[in-house]
Amino acid sequence: MSQLGLAATRPLRIVMPGGSGQVGHILARFFQERGHQVTVLTRGPYTAPWQTVFWDGSQLGPWVETLEGADVCINLSGRSVNCRYTARNRSQLYDSRIGPTRLLHQAFATLANPPRLWMNASTATIYRHSLDRDMDEATGELGGQEMISPHRRASEKWNWTVELIKDWEAAFFSGETPGTRRVALRTSLVFGPESGSIFAVFSRLVRFCLGGTQGNGRQYVSWIHETDFAHAIEFLIDHEEIVGPVNLAAPHPLPNREFMAAFREAWEVPNGLPAPAPLIAIGTFFLRIEPELVLKSRRAVPGRLLQSGFQFDFPDWPEAAADLVRQWRARDDL
Repeated sequence: MSQLGLAATRPLRIVMPGGSGQVGHILARFFQERGHQVTVLTRGPYTAPWQTVFWDGSQLGPWVETLEGADVCINLSGRSVNCRYTARNRSQLYDSRIGPTRLLHQAFATLANPPRLWMNASTATIYRHSLDRDMDEATGELGGQEMISPHRRASEKWNWTVELIKDWEAAFFSGETPGTRRVALRTSLVFGPESGSIFAVFSRLVRFCLGGTQGNGRQYVSWIHETDFAHAIEFLIDHEEIVGPVNLAAPHPLPNREFMAAFREAWEVPNGLPAPAPLIAIGTFFLRIEPELVLKSRRAVPGRLLQSGFQFDFPDWPEAAADLVRQWRARDDL
C-alpha cells in the first residue's frame, strides 16, 4: 500500500482531463462516492456531483491550477482511435491524442507541487492482430504491418491507428517528470450498463436478434467490466512500484463467436443473425467507426495487474455479461 492510502488515510484530489466521456464518468462517480475530490477538465462543463473546469486541451490556462498539489492526474482526453478514419480527419485524430498529452507536460513543468501519479489513456489496440497467443505487457508484440491472414496484410488504416498509439505513448513517456510516476493505461473495451456505451450498442444488436457471430468469429475480444476497471485504477494508485504500460483487460479474452453467444444467453435471446465482414464494413461506415473495432483480434491480458496481486470480480465474460444485463434491467425498472 502506498503512502497515498486511498481508503485508509485521507481523501485524494484527482484531476481528470478529458473525463467527460463514458470511462471518465465511471471513474469520477467511483472516486466521488468514496469521498475523494474529483475535478474533470472538459471543453463543455456540465452539471455533475463533482467539479468541472473548462479547458480546451490546446493551451495553458487557469485549469493548470487544479493540478497544483493534486494527488493523481488521469488524462482521458482525445477522440476514439476507432472512429472513422479519413484523410481529412487524420490530423485531427492525431492532435486530439498527442496534443493534450504534450500540453500536460508543459503544465507539469510549471507546477511547484505536481501530482505524484500521472496516468494517461492508451489502448490495447497497440498490440498486433493476434489469434495465436495472449499479449501481456512483457511479451506482447506491438502491431504495425502485420499479416491478419495468410494472404492479407493489415490495411493502412489499421496500421496508422497502431502508429498513432505508439506516438501517443512516446509523447507521454518523453522527458522527465521529477516526483511524478507515470502509467500508460492500455485499456480494452470497457463494459458498463450506461446509455450510449459499448454495452448498449452490443445489447441493442442482441435484443433485435442481430447479435450473431461477427466476421468469421475467430477474432478475440479483450474486454473489462466497469467495476474491475475502476478497482484496477484504484489499485494502480495504491501500488507505487507499478510504472510504465499496464493492460486493463479481463484475464480471459475469448473468440467473438463465444463472446456473442454469452451475450445472447445473458439477454435470453436464443438466436442472432451473423454479420460477415462485408456487412460489418457497411454497418460501421454508417456508425462512423472503423471495422477494426469488431474485426481485429485482441488478446490483451493483464499480466502486470495479476503479478501484483490484483483480483478480478469478473474474470470471465459470461458472468460479467449476466451482471451487466441485470443492472440494465434494474435501471429500466426504476
